[in-house]
Amino acid sequence: MFRRLFMVAALLLALPALAQSRAPDSESTAAAPPRYTVSQEQLQTALAQRFPLRYPVPGVLDLELQSPRLELQPQANRLRATLAVQAAGPALERSHAGQFALEFGLRYEAADRTIRATQLRLQRLQFPTLQPGVVAWLNHYATVLAEQSLLEVVLHQLQPKDLALADVMGLQPGGITVTESGLEIGFVNKPRP
Repeated sequence: MFRRLFMVAALLLALPALAQSRAPDSESTAAAPPRYTVSQEQLQTALAQRFPLRYPVPGVLDLELQSPRLELQPQANRLRATLAVQAAGPALERSHAGQFALEFGLRYEAADRTIRATQLRLQRLQFPTLQPGVVAWLNHYATVLAEQSLLEVVLHQLQPKDLALADVMGLQPGGITVTESGLEIGFVNKPRP
């Protein structure tokens, strides 16, 4: 009896954490597994806390990346980020403003319950006030820079309370789907020990 009371109490405590979950489609006859949603605003806020990022190339130039503007791409199940970049330093006569965009997928990291960027695709870096040769060199460097700075960027971290109901049900986060309003995290059965 105590075990049943404990299970009911655990479920009741976990329900608010999954209140953001999407309700099952009306066409579905069976109960859909729980889902957890993360809004675009939540993603943008979490990402903004990690910027600006500064990358000095000693004796040559300094690059500063500003907080990205995120765009959801549900048709490709990816995100697009546009970043403003400021370049200055001894190799340049003055400070130059530019921008670049990149697209990336998402992955879930169980070790710390985070959603991270993966499979980066960098688009060209644009600096309207720089010479084309310098921009070409920066485009080469920006690819390495983007892979180093953004590959492991944490976009969101799930809290234990967010996973409490799923844990009781023997589930863990599975696939991540990009939707028009944010991310939808599905759950799958935990592997049996």
